[in-house]
Amino acid sequence: QLQVVESGGGLVQPGGSLRLSCAASGFTLDDYAIGWFRQAPGKEREGVSCISSSGFTNYADSVKGRFTISRDNAKNTVYLHMNSLKPEDTAVYYCAAHDYVSDYTRRPPLARYWGQGTQVTVSS
Repeated sequence: QLQVVESGGGLVQPGGSLRLSCAASGFTLDDYAIGWFRQAPGKEREGVSCISSSGFTNYADSVKGRFTISRDNAKNTVYLHMNSLKPEDTAVYYCAAHDYVSDYTRRPPLARYWGQGTQVTVSS
């Protein structure tokens, strides 16, 4: 089955860190740009970060300097390292595989595969 699966979410205190993983099965992740999105209750889904197949990265202004996206092609996985977490980072985080980086920036975004999401809760 062709899919991406997120993991690594959980409950963390403000200022803490988490690492989310986006693992692919049935296809090679490095053929695609991989985007991370999040959706908080009552809010629209927003783009968080994206990494191209060549390693180009971009970040939403709200997470610049705190989040880092990376890929490990040997493990067929993309990671989102989240530091200095804030309560406003609380959301369900999704990863997606895009044919092009421009598909990540489109509204609504266009993805070949979407994951089911992983909950991140930042609270004391």
